[in-house]
Amino acid sequence: MLFNFISRPRIREALSNSHKFRGLFEVHACVPGIEVVSTCKPKSSLFGHQFPSYVLNAFFSSLSSRKSPNPSSRSNPGLYADNDYDAIREESDRFNLAHFGSGLDELDDDDEEESSDIEEGGSDHNDDDLIVLNSFTGDYKQTGCVRRFEGGEDESRHPLVREICRLIELRSAWNPKLEGELRHLLRSLKPRQVCAVLQLQTDERVALSFFYWADRQWRYRHDPIVYYAMLEILSKTKLCQGAKRVLRLMAKRRIVRRPEAFGYVMVSYSRAGKMRNAMRVLTMMQKAGIEPDLSICNTAIHILVMGNSLDKAVRFLERMKLVEITPNVVTYNCLIKGYCDSHRLEDAMELIAEMPFKGCCPDKISYYTVMGFLCKEKRINEVRDLIEKMTKDSNLLPDQVTYNTLVHMLSKNGHGDEALEFLREAEARGFRVDKVGYSAIIHSFCKEGRMDKAKETVNEMFSKGCIPDVVTYSSVIDGFCREGKTDQAKKMLHQMYNHGCKPNTVSYTALLNGLCKNGNSLQAREMMNASEEEWWVPNAITYSVLIHGFRREGKLSEACDTVREMIKKGFFPTPVEINLLIQNLCRECKVDEAKRFMEECLNNGCAINVVNFTTVIHGFCQKGDLESALSLLDDMYLSNKHPDVFTYTTLIDALGKNGRTEEATKLAMKMLKTGLIPTPVTYRTVIHQYCRVGRVEDLLRLLEKMLLRQDCRTVYNQVIEKLCSFGNLEQAYKLLGKVLRTASKVDADTCHMLMESCLRKGIPLMSYNVACRMFHRNLVPDLKLCEKVSKKLVMEGKSEEADKLILRFVERGRLDLQS
Repeated sequence: MLFNFISRPRIREALSNSHKFRGLFEVHACVPGIEVVSTCKPKSSLFGHQFPSYVLNAFFSSLSSRKSPNPSSRSNPGLYADNDYDAIREESDRFNLAHFGSGLDELDDDDEEESSDIEEGGSDHNDDDLIVLNSFTGDYKQTGCVRRFEGGEDESRHPLVREICRLIELRSAWNPKLEGELRHLLRSLKPRQVCAVLQLQTDERVALSFFYWADRQWRYRHDPIVYYAMLEILSKTKLCQGAKRVLRLMAKRRIVRRPEAFGYVMVSYSRAGKMRNAMRVLTMMQKAGIEPDLSICNTAIHILVMGNSLDKAVRFLERMKLVEITPNVVTYNCLIKGYCDSHRLEDAMELIAEMPFKGCCPDKISYYTVMGFLCKEKRINEVRDLIEKMTKDSNLLPDQVTYNTLVHMLSKNGHGDEALEFLREAEARGFRVDKVGYSAIIHSFCKEGRMDKAKETVNEMFSKGCIPDVVTYSSVIDGFCREGKTDQAKKMLHQMYNHGCKPNTVSYTALLNGLCKNGNSLQAREMMNASEEEWWVPNAITYSVLIHGFRREGKLSEACDTVREMIKKGFFPTPVEINLLIQNLCRECKVDEAKRFMEECLNNGCAINVVNFTTVIHGFCQKGDLESALSLLDDMYLSNKHPDVFTYTTLIDALGKNGRTEEATKLAMKMLKTGLIPTPVTYRTVIHQYCRVGRVEDLLRLLEKMLLRQDCRTVYNQVIEKLCSFGNLEQAYKLLGKVLRTASKVDADTCHMLMESCLRKGIPLMSYNVACRMFHRNLVPDLKLCEKVSKKLVMEGKSEEADKLILRFVERGRLDLQS
């Protein structure tokens, strides 16, 4: 049934005043065993309450009083019920480009203010996050198990899944018809198929946006496994705010939240570098009435180890034991890795030795972790001793995996000879020698430039019946190109064909890279043009190699043409690659061409950022075309690219050089109003341009406003020194009081510069006054400089001031009167 909201004022009134028509918006959804009531409520001010940082201390103490075995019944309904799903930002159900494509910035983990349930604060060295374990009762019973989606090809190949993914890819050309089609298909999807759609998205932000959109659709609700699949996807990214919102949405939808869900959020926070916030996810568990299990404790220990808080992780382990959460081998392996990363090998070995007495025997991962550290340090004898210890103490025999692990770890750290020894030892013990191990060793030799050894190892592979594959050959080709031996690389490419191994895109890209570095970009271009004949397809890296080759040779026209061809093939250059081309065009005074190239890339869907715009603006400023530079600044706003402090600084400097100080002032004020923080370069630019034209009063007023945004202690020192360089000594002397407030060494250097400038100008009396003011602030001027001032004063007939100046040094014991 379709509603015409324009002709139904009652419905319009209800939508605009939802709190007066609460019953109208109550939707009862039936989930097996759970009645879900979703009610639209106005935001409550209670949700903005900031929980104190010490709330973590009472986490388990508050849980100990809860005896209900059902976690969902213990959740705090007041914590989330009054918050009308802040992850879905009070926007329409419209699934268009603004919401589902470029408008995804709201889902990014930017500088958003942390909510009260994950509050910043406290020191990283206290145990607030550990006392959380004190109240664990140990009688927690799991009431249900959420099915977990295991990605399978059957679901991803389903026609409905593929069609929905196709519609999502068309979001740039979205229209109501496509939206209706997607909405219709969504209701036909099974929960596992929804999970497959989410996992097939290459951009996690798009997956999150689709998740939100689907949740808002009428007669559709996500199955619990969809929430867990979304959290698992987000745990592999830095989108921690999105993960937190999904977790809070689960509470609003009355979905049972297991510790596993909180663990995903913790991992996402740790990937974003917010270790403190990751640990404070435990506070959310406390407020939800969910007691931790071993998995969440292992996650917490892993995060502490990754955050270089090993001692805190050890204390967390001790508290786990006190509350009868028994660690397993995963727990100890996390600590072993932490010890190895901290170069505390003895502690790691001691922990392995103690594990059997703690009821948990070490596994091979425990030993492999230590072996990895030893391989990195090239301590081969200790590796062998550890293998014997693993066999003797833990009855773990070295197998094919053991030797493969050693070979790869040694090769990764550049120890190819030692890796080859272990490979031959494995062969002597009867283990199968495969091409993967040999390829790793050969790659190690090639990175070190030992091509003779690499070729010798390839011949050894042939002698043992182990035929090299495309990975092996590609490593050798890349090694020859690194050495500049492109002819040898070509021979190796032909050798691949002779041995029935077809080169792939990686092989050709390595060769093209070598040709471009040797200045043969045109030859590389011809080789890429023949790619269809050779049955290989260039990728984005191939095009990037060719673009950089043309750019280094100064063939910018060919480089731009390659970018255009790259875009036609469906690949997009990065903003860095675009910026390098723009820089080279501007250096050759082809700023207009650089602007056209940037606009062309922008119109074709390339990711153009503020740096690209700033580079072109700088080019116009260098050329002296300020009108074009200011026009491009306006174009930035039209393209939804907001200028940064470097953009404004570039324009302020150019306007100042051209005497357009009033416009520079307005631009600086505009920069401050946008909330941008001035940089030291901004301060130096403003000071130089204003002092050059002698507008000191205007400068001081502007600096006061800039200092409100970002303090710069030496700003007035710079002003005085710049005024001295321009010979405006009177204005410099007037500002001396602002400098002498701190009386530091930097201030003394500024005063000395002013005194020297006065002497050069033939004003020794002003130098004398500066010295007296320094003495008044307990700053002792340079003695040799003051002796010059004294002599100049005597020459001008001011002997009294000269004597007073010398007497000041005598009074402070810096000068002997008899001398």
